Order: sequence, then C-alpha cells, then structure tokens
Amino acid sequence: MTHSNTNSVPTVVVIGAGVLGLSSAIKLQESIASRKTNSTGDIQVLLVAREWPSSIPGSPSKHSANYASMWAGAHVRPIPAATPQLQREAKWLKQTVAEFGDQIKREPWSGITRTIGIELLEAPDQGYQRQDAKSFFEETGLPLYRRWSDSELPKDVVLGFEYQTYCVNSPVYCQSLLRRFILQGGKTLDRDLKSEWEAFGIHKNVILVVNASGTGFGDAEYFPTRGQTVVTNMEDATKTVTRQNKDGTWNFIIPRFFAGGTIVGGTKQPGDWSVEPDMETRNTLLAAGQELRQYASLSAANSKKVSVITDVVGRRPTREGGMRIDLEKQLVAGRQVTVLHAYGAGGRGYEISWGVANEVALLAEDFLRDNGVVLSKL
Repeated sequence: MTHSNTNSVPTVVVIGAGVLGLSSAIKLQESIASRKTNSTGDIQVLLVAREWPSSIPGSPSKHSANYASMWAGAHVRPIPAATPQLQREAKWLKQTVAEFGDQIKREPWSGITRTIGIELLEAPDQGYQRQDAKSFFEETGLPLYRRWSDSELPKDVVLGFEYQTYCVNSPVYCQSLLRRFILQGGKTLDRDLKSEWEAFGIHKNVILVVNASGTGFGDAEYFPTRGQTVVTNMEDATKTVTRQNKDGTWNFIIPRFFAGGTIVGGTKQPGDWSVEPDMETRNTLLAAGQELRQYASLSAANSKKVSVITDVVGRRPTREGGMRIDLEKQLVAGRQVTVLHAYGAGGRGYEISWGVANEVALLAEDFLRDNGVVLSKL
C-alpha cells in the first residue's frame, strides 16, 4: 500500500485500521471536506497500519490476535449506563445505532444486519432490573424492547428481555469501511510504527496524528482482554443471544450474516496474553452454545450438527477507566506536535465506533481551526 509522495500536502495521519481507526478516518475526511481550507491547500487523511481488513476466519490469514477488529463477533449489546464511564459509552452507542441504521439503507452490502437481540441474566444488577421499554429506547435508540414473562425464562435465569439490534460481519464491514475511505480520497501506508510520535516522520507536513492503534504504545493503563470464540456453521441462528451466568462468565451466539457463519463464545480474560485456543474452553463454549441455540433460531428443530470452522483468539484493547480521547503535545525533532489519542474500547469497539469517531472529528476540527489550518463553516 502506498501514499502520495508529495510532502507538501498537509496531512492528518490516522494510526490503526481497526474499526475505530477506519471510522475516525472517514469522519475526519467528511469533517475536513465540509470546511474551507486556507492557503495551504487541501488536507489529506493518511491511514497508517501494519494490518488491514483482508481475510475471513477459516481462510489463510496473516492477522495477529492484536488486530481485534477482525476477530470480533460483533453485535450491539447495550449495558445500562450505571457509571460515568458507561454513560459516556452509552452516548457513543446511541450515535452508532443511528449510523448503523443509515448505513443499512445506504449500503445494504456493508456487513450490518438488523435482527433481534436476547439477554438472559442469572444475576442482573439494578441497572438491568430498572430498565423498561421507554428508558431502554431513550438510552440506546434501539426499539422493540420486551421483558420476558417468568414462563419464558430458562432455568436459573432471573431476567430475560429482547430488543431490536444489529449484528456485524466484522471482516466484511471493515473491508467496506476501507473501500469507502479510499473512494473518498483517503491514502494508505503499510507500516509498523513503534510509537505514535514516529508518524510525524512520515513526511514533512504531518499536521496532526490520531492514535487509534488499540495498544496505546506503552500506555501503563492499557491491558489486553483475551477473548476466545468459535466460528461455526450454525446456519439456523438468526438472532443474537447473550447469557450472563451467576459465576460472572458469559455465553453468546452471534450470527454473522453475509455467509460469515455464527460466532459461539466467549471468554473475557483481562491481562491474559495467551494466543493459543484452549480445547477445553472450546468444548465448554460449544456446549453452552447448544443450549442457547433454541433461542437464536426461528426453527425449533435444530437437528443439523454444528461443526467448527475455526477457533479464534483475539486481544481486545482495553484501558483502565475506558477509552482515552484527548490531545497530547510533545516536542519532536525541534517542533511542537500534537497527537489525538483514541484507543482503549475493550470489547465495545464496534458498538461505540461512530460515537467515538464523531468525538475524534470534533476535537480534530477544533485543533485545526485553532492552528489556522481550516476555517469555520460558512
């Protein structure tokens, strides 16, 4: 992958081609295009990454466990906004829900599917217990919330409910975002940066760097959350189902429409750096998935045997205290430069992606305007 050889073009560099990097790069393009530039001319957005959306589970793949966006389920699964961090994420989720709805209309091939989500909770906290259709819709923008009656609940489940949500075929979706970025004039560069500040050396006119790298380049607050899932051929799953167990573990089924199989999961193991799939874990996940299958399917006859396409291990890039979105200045090669950090979403990257991208674009817009690079809207 190459980028323009012209060092004179003012450039915003976005590091990372995961879902947050891709979404942020697109929003930056749109924000810049809607502003008049000054005499320095047009501003280009350059996406720099070491891994790119290019393969699907089960095919020969070069993706590492660190490229979590390729391994994600992924679905929109709201969490009650019971803390300041969750309130911040809920705002981003609601914006993402609106964007997904628009994307389905505009680009029905992009990898997003509207479907029903089901939650089965053995130990729901007060946030879940207090929810009703009105509060759920106001907080998430997702319709059709319905609490299950006691007679519908499986054994040991205290609270069950369903709602309309979105499932994402992550490899298809990220490829779609990359195509959109390039079509809108975005440039790409295949490079393994060792620091966010290194991006200012790509050429002489880098005016801002957005660090959507995921790993945070040595941030002490960063840690990986290991996730293991199984990609299966469970063709009858048409709904996404999540079960919270009393012991704190979770099981879920996420259909990947667009012929992507069905994800059966999953683990959340903070600080675990292991990348090898554990076969005992696989068997536990598949057994729990088989129990959930009856709720994920429109058909009561789940007779077809489920086979494994591949085991998946990904490292969700997590940060103590949640996402980091802020500006940091530093002297590099004798000049003061600025990085806009945007990383640390953990397992919520897809469902908060467009809300994060909107915030990144607003911060970047303020920075560029304050530094005389772009003018205010007419």
